[in-house]
Amino acid sequence: MPLSLYYYLSITAVNILMSWALYVPYRMTQLHFITIANMMISGYLAGYLVLHVHVPFVCALLIGFVVGGIIGYVVSLFIGDAPTFAVVIVGFTFIYITRTIVENLSIVGGTMGMFGLPNIGGNPVAHRWIILGILYGLVVLCGFLIYRFDHSSIGRAASAIFVDKELASSLGIDIKKLGMLVQTFSCTLAGGVGVLYGFIYKSFHLDFFGFALIGVYMTVLFVGGYSTQWGPLIAAPILYGVPLFFPPAVQSWRIVIYGVMLILVLVLKPEGFITRKSVYSIGLALSRKREKVIRS
Repeated sequence: MPLSLYYYLSITAVNILMSWALYVPYRMTQLHFITIANMMISGYLAGYLVLHVHVPFVCALLIGFVVGGIIGYVVSLFIGDAPTFAVVIVGFTFIYITRTIVENLSIVGGTMGMFGLPNIGGNPVAHRWIILGILYGLVVLCGFLIYRFDHSSIGRAASAIFVDKELASSLGIDIKKLGMLVQTFSCTLAGGVGVLYGFIYKSFHLDFFGFALIGVYMTVLFVGGYSTQWGPLIAAPILYGVPLFFPPAVQSWRIVIYGVMLILVLVLKPEGFITRKSVYSIGLALSRKREKVIRS
């Protein structure tokens, strides 16, 4: 497999998963940017365990999921029912604090980063296939879980909170409990993805987990469509892949292009390009086509 294709497929999967990590809490209007900090914490921890303590990669990956979930749960005890602005501020603060701590920890490389992570499977080819297998296995698993969530009573409760929090509360919906659930899930996913993100490049560096990631994942979420899980799934490969065909001078402006796209979409088409209505229409059309085939 060409190295360029490997990076395209792996980063696309990361963008899908992390956009979903934002999508789930946003179902109840919470932009949970602490997920970026969780990527950093779990990633560096797993890298240190594998490189210096010689913990097997699978164990380090599982620890990354667990650590992300624990952090998400503890924080959700305080902001499970907080308004959007408060959740955003907490997320930004966590990113800043985490970056400051990491850059002053020599045991994880500080500002120089952590390099020389071993190949999983013993050689580069096996490493790439294992990483891709885990990533797309997660895409399938998380896609299924989110689909079930969206079509469950919990998902409908989240939709009610998104429309009117006070009305949802009057209907007996426990907003804090639901907020804790979606935030913990989001952070658990981010913790594991953070580990995989570093192992894609076999290194960890602070630049991997900068504030620019927020812009990337926000663009995927809102351009694709924040009201359905299919938006990020379709937008991620397109938004990451199309700029690769641009000249290098233009590619360096990728984040600026994403920012302009995000602003334009929020102003001109706030629900994004893939909406629940469009998904319903496509499903209805496919159902009618299937019925015609069966009748014929």
